Parts: sequence; structure tokens; C-alpha cells
Amino acid sequence: MVITGADIFKMAAIDYVKKKGRFVVAVSGGSTPRPMHRLLSEEPYFSEIPWDKIDFFWVDERCVPENDPASNFGMAKKDLLNRVPIPVNQIHQMTSYPSPEEGALNYEKKIKEYFRLKEGEFPVFDLIYLGIGNDGHTASLFSGDKALEETKRLVIAVKGGDPYVSRITMTYPVLNHATQIVFMVSGRGKSDVLKTIFENRKDMLPAQRVQPSQGNITWLLDKEAASLLSGDIVHE
Repeated sequence: MVITGADIFKMAAIDYVKKKGRFVVAVSGGSTPRPMHRLLSEEPYFSEIPWDKIDFFWVDERCVPENDPASNFGMAKKDLLNRVPIPVNQIHQMTSYPSPEEGALNYEKKIKEYFRLKEGEFPVFDLIYLGIGNDGHTASLFSGDKALEETKRLVIAVKGGDPYVSRITMTYPVLNHATQIVFMVSGRGKSDVLKTIFENRKDMLPAQRVQPSQGNITWLLDKEAASLLSGDIVHE
């Protein structure tokens, strides 16, 4: 049986709402999660997911207008949020106004208030979706950037990637406190970096530094992305 990102989302939403009355998820951008977002807005997922009990956060965002194709929020809104009955106040958009740095501070404040964090505490998201770039970055955490060493801030402003623009991103302390991380990776263009991630631990690419202290990681790979991996890796 092949498990999809939409299946994981649905099962986690139902489970957490049953256990604690809420499901708190953080999603990423890029092209890979878009089919999942569209699928979630269709049956049977649409009717089975308790949308009114879900809070959506963003892992990272490019500092571009919402209607720009590079906007993570804009794409999620088009593919999913406009098509499901989720209350607007449960959609926690990451914005870069009036500046990326202030946008990062505002989003950090929003997270702290939502989770009612005390000084020095970190949020525990029920589920976080991540992708990887051809260079091994994840979220907007890029090799060589000082953001990789951040240990206290929840959200910071960075610049990099393709397109090369200012961005806002969650930090490792947030990612590594999540209950569950799901990496979704597709396409032959990711096969080389996946081989490095799974078979060469010495490089420590940004994606390899995602290591939840109490949670677990699930990798959802299509056959092209997993084509260079050894036979004991399951292709999904």
C-alpha cells in the first residue's frame, strides 16, 4: 500500500482532533506539495477532515506578493485554502511587512502567543511538511548561512534560493521539536542529493540537520527521486 502525503494529513488531523481537540500543521512551498494540497480539497479527504479544528502555519515564505507564483501562501491558498471550509482566523499567514526582519519577529510572536510559550520554550507542531532543494536545503535554511546555527529564535529572515530573494523561515529548534516531520521529494533532479542525504552523513546538508528530538521523520519519495538509492530504501 502506498501512503501519500494527503493520507498522512488526514490520519493525523483525525487523530489529533480526537485526542486534543486541535490539529496544528506547518506546510512548505514549492511544486511537490501542490498535488497533495489539491487532493486534500477533493473527496474522500474533503469530507473526512475536520477543517474547523485545524490551524495552518507556514514553515517558510518568499518575500514576494501573494499573487506571485513564488508565494508559498498564494499557491496554498489557490490549491487548498480557498476550497475547504477552514476558518480564516485559523490560517496563520507568514508575511514580510514592513520588512523581512520585522515579519520574522511578528511571526515568532504569533507562534509564541498561539502555543502560550514561556521564555526559552519551543512550540511542538503536530505535523510539519518539508521538501528539499537540489543543493540539500530545506525550509529556507541554506548551506553556509548563519541561520543554520540559530538556537534561540523561532523564525528568522534570510536571503537565498531560487528565486534568490529575501525569505522568512522557521529555525531548527522549531523543526526539531515537531511530533512528526514529513519530507516530500519528487523528480530525478533530486536523486543525487537524496543519495548524499541517505548514504553520506559526513556532509551534513541542511536537510540532514532536521532530527526531531522526540518525533519521527517520514520520507515520501517518488521513483525518480529515489532512483539512485540502494535497494533497501522503499520507493513511494
